[in-house]
Amino acid sequence: MADVNRGSNPLFLRDEDLREGIELLFFAYRDFTARPDAILADYGFGRAHHRVIYFVGRHPGITVKELLAILKITKQSLARVLRQLVTKGFIEQRQGEQDRRQRLLYLTPKGEELETKLTENQRARIARAYREAGADAVAGYRSVLAGMVDDEDRERLNRPRPAS
Repeated sequence: MADVNRGSNPLFLRDEDLREGIELLFFAYRDFTARPDAILADYGFGRAHHRVIYFVGRHPGITVKELLAILKITKQSLARVLRQLVTKGFIEQRQGEQDRRQRLLYLTPKGEELETKLTENQRARIARAYREAGADAVAGYRSVLAGMVDDEDRERLNRPRPAS
């Protein structure tokens, strides 16, 4: 792989520059998911379970409909994963207060513990990379990733989050 810091002019990207970006994403994703994958395997879970646990933890009280929109998976796929997570005590479902048909999702204490185990290595990786790259690079990284996200999800990412 070529030197990632060689300073290509981003306004005139060559195919090789784009391919290096793709390659970096593949390697980063592989390493970013390796530890969580090993933890999930101990529970008989996969990456779909991780995504559900992550987003339910990030957005307590999220509806099934909202989760489907974020994950872009079928209702059937989500139902299977949710059923396992609920049955094994990682997620609880509550009825909506205004609309009793809504199912609001929350991590249980057991789910919060697993979410922490799954993300601690990822948080450490991102923190290390952010520190090494510096503030300007982090802002650029965020801008690049946001630019790769579909418009509807970019709007979701730009919404203010409640304070945690």
